[in-house]
Amino acid sequence: MSHKLPARAPLQGFWQLVHGPLAHWAQQRPEVIALQSEEQAWSFARLHAEVLARSAALVARRAPQTVLLDSQRSTLERLVDFLAVIHSGRCAAVADPDWQAGVRQRIESWLPATPCELNQAEPAAAFYTGFTSGSTGLPKGFMRSHLSWTESFRVGLQDFGPMVAQRTLAPGRISHSLFLFGAMQGIWYGVGAVMQERFSAARCLATLARGGTPCLVAVPSQLLLMLQWAEHRQLPPIPEVELITISGARWMRAHTPALRTLFPKARIIEFYGASEASFVAWMEADEACSPQAVGRPFSNVELSIRRAEGDAAESALAEPGSGHADDGLIYIRSPMLFMDYVGDAHDPTAVLRDGDWLSVRDMGHIDERGMLCLAGRQSRMIVTQGKNLFPEEVENLLAEHPQIAQVSLHGKADALRGMQVHAIVQWKPEPPGPLPGALELGRWLRERTEAFKVPRHWWVCSHWPHTASGKTDHGKLGQALQLALGGNADAAAPTKLPQLAPWQS
Repeated sequence: MSHKLPARAPLQGFWQLVHGPLAHWAQQRPEVIALQSEEQAWSFARLHAEVLARSAALVARRAPQTVLLDSQRSTLERLVDFLAVIHSGRCAAVADPDWQAGVRQRIESWLPATPCELNQAEPAAAFYTGFTSGSTGLPKGFMRSHLSWTESFRVGLQDFGPMVAQRTLAPGRISHSLFLFGAMQGIWYGVGAVMQERFSAARCLATLARGGTPCLVAVPSQLLLMLQWAEHRQLPPIPEVELITISGARWMRAHTPALRTLFPKARIIEFYGASEASFVAWMEADEACSPQAVGRPFSNVELSIRRAEGDAAESALAEPGSGHADDGLIYIRSPMLFMDYVGDAHDPTAVLRDGDWLSVRDMGHIDERGMLCLAGRQSRMIVTQGKNLFPEEVENLLAEHPQIAQVSLHGKADALRGMQVHAIVQWKPEPPGPLPGALELGRWLRERTEAFKVPRHWWVCSHWPHTASGKTDHGKLGQALQLALGGNADAAAPTKLPQLAPWQS
């Protein structure tokens, strides 16, 4: 490249802005494709010119401080709009195309509507408002500064190495911050990004096989669909891929050998992070470690493990057989943390702050190798038989069962045990052999973990609910379980709940 990327030195000048290097790359490599999809492509020069024009229009009409992007436009048009908004010094709010009209109206009411005189971006100012699933039934808005992302770009280059600064395929909606990040990273590095209007495993594999996109950013569910497609079509290996970065949910490492077979020359990295924290920890996907490990902290991240105060966790954590004795709330300090939430909906799962430290309420410990080991989310912890059970641990085990496609664990009040553990599963479309009964599932799980962690009740859900980011919607399944047990669902539940059926045989 014609300009050395700042892998280790502090960021200065245009590197401090998410869109900052666009003008530089438009001058240095004008004909290189900056953004591409199935429908259109923008070179760096053309993209820069269009961003300048749209930014000037925003300044001229004194657009509000935060601009909600039109969710009905194509992915590339939304990205050009995004760059124009942040170039003008404003903050771009990225809506999900699937929002109901009432949700969108509520979110619009959160955003400033008064005209403003901004005409220049500042590194410490807000440039992006994203939305993630909230516990209130409404999306939870979070606001990021330029520096929080440019520092992520810098440390990614420093910790992963120059391999990351190559043309990247980011095959997801930009309403998911991971794919927006992938697109902006491609602009910032000057290598470009390839997007998809809607994820397709077949098109994704075809793009990678053609070459020209050595890097892939993906969530686990996308990779599993790619593996299934490749297996069914008996596709040959794709040696053109050099780097796969996985985030958004925990990667089941049992699938790493299959991924390695499909992409034999790829370095496979999984990283743990959050919308509010950006990068936290990372590791090679085939590194030998415990199932709970999510990696070592990035070089600009500090971690602190603290006892959860004022709740049942503090008294139960130290009991034998109730999880790792050192599990506590994970606090993070880094230059990549978010600014604040947006909106008026109180969410009890919101982050905890202590000065410049932040916790997203995940719990875990740091092992003797310096690896962060994730137990689970504090809000999902189940206290049963006086012991702590993190559903994520059991869900990960059950996900390895040959007949189970998806699983979600829940605790329901029980006078004797504190909580009874219920498991909701979805069977694979073409399971190998007959489906196991509840007793058989219990025996299978008991061979792999402690008896108190084995669910006493089993349910089947055929139509599995997902959040906008593709994760299992545990909240919606919990509501469905409440209804199935004869209780009342939360009146704030925004959509129809899935149907559950008890499973015995």
